[in-house]
Amino acid sequence: MLSHRVQKFLVANSVRVILACQIHTSFASQTTMRAVRQHKFGGSSELYVSANETKPTAGDNQILIRVHATALNRADLLMREGKYPGMKETAHLGLEVSGVVDAVGEKANKWRIGDKVMALLSGGGYSEFAAVNQDHVMSIPQGFTFEKGAAIPEVWLTAYQLLHFVGNLQKGETVLIHGGGSGVGTAAVQLVTLAGAKAIVTAGTDEKIAFAKKLGAMDGFNYKKSEFKDHVLGATNGKGVNVILDCVGGSYWEQNAACLAVEGRWVVYGLLGGPNVNGPILGTVLRKRASILGTTLKARSDEYKASLIKAFADNALPHFEAGTTGKVLQPVIDRILSLDNIIDAHDYMATNKSNGKIVITVQEDLDTQKSEL
Repeated sequence: MLSHRVQKFLVANSVRVILACQIHTSFASQTTMRAVRQHKFGGSSELYVSANETKPTAGDNQILIRVHATALNRADLLMREGKYPGMKETAHLGLEVSGVVDAVGEKANKWRIGDKVMALLSGGGYSEFAAVNQDHVMSIPQGFTFEKGAAIPEVWLTAYQLLHFVGNLQKGETVLIHGGGSGVGTAAVQLVTLAGAKAIVTAGTDEKIAFAKKLGAMDGFNYKKSEFKDHVLGATNGKGVNVILDCVGGSYWEQNAACLAVEGRWVVYGLLGGPNVNGPILGTVLRKRASILGTTLKARSDEYKASLIKAFADNALPHFEAGTTGKVLQPVIDRILSLDNIIDAHDYMATNKSNGKIVITVQEDLDTQKSEL
C-alpha cells in the first residue's frame, strides 16, 4: 500500500498534468490572436495591436510557436517606413521569437509540443503565435528566460554570419565593429573574442565604449568626438584591421578604407550613413587587394539560414550555458517592454540610445500560468 506522502505526490502531479493539458487544449482551440499591424508605411504611430488576427497553422515542415517574447531590430524600423530593400507593401514585423512549441507539421520531426525554443523568422514575430521552418529553430539555452532567448536569434546569427560565413575571420585577426553598442555589435564583440581574435568598436557614447570593453573589446572610439581612423591605426600599430563590420556605409567609406589592412575584408550589412560613395574607393581596394562584401540575412534562402543556424548551434550556442564551456556568451538586453508598448519601443530604438536589445513580452510564460493554477 502506498504511503500517504506518495499518494499526495501522485495526486498533486496528476493535477498538474491535467491542468497543463487543459491549458494546451485551450491554446490549440484558439483561432485568433493578438498581433501588431500597421495602417500604412510611416512613423511609429502607424502601428497598432489588433486583437482578432487569424492564428497561423504549421505547414508540413514547420512548427507553430506560442510566442512569449520577441525583440526589435533596426530592420523593423526600415520595414515600417517602407525603406527596406524590395518592400512594396506593409509587412508583418518581427524577425525573431522565443516561446513554446504549440503544434508541429506532418513532416516536422525535430521538435515536440512543449519544447522551449527560439527562432529566426522572415516576419510575423510581433504576434502571439508564429509558424516557422523547423530548421530555423534552436533550443533556448538552459537556465535562460524567454526574454533572454528572444534576444539571441537575429543579432547573434547576423553577427556569426558576418564574421564567419562572409568575413572568414581567422584566429589572431583584428575586427573593427561599427555600432558597438547595438545588438549585433555586442554579439560580434563576444564572438570575435570567442574566435581568438581582437575587437575594436566605434559607438556614439563613452558608456557604450566602456561596456564593449567589458564584453571583451580591446579598444573603442567615440565617433562623435573625433574621426576613428587615426585611433584604429594607432591601436593596430599602423597595420589596420583585417575585417570591418560596417552597418553605416557611405559616410564612413574614407575612414574605413584608410584603416583596412592589406587583403582585408570589408563587410557591409547596413547603410545608415547612406548608399552613395564619391571618391577613389576602387584605388584603395586595388592597392590593398581588399574585398568589399555586401550581405543581408532576411532575404537569404531557407537552406542558407538552416546551414547558418546549424553552424551557430554547434559552435556558439553551447557557450551560452554557464559551466558547459570555459567562455560564456551573454545576450545584452537594454530594456523589456510589453506588446502594448510597441510604439514606445520603436521610438526608443530610433533615438539610438539603446545598448543591446529591446525585448517585447507577448504572452505570459506557460509554466507561470500552470503555477498560478
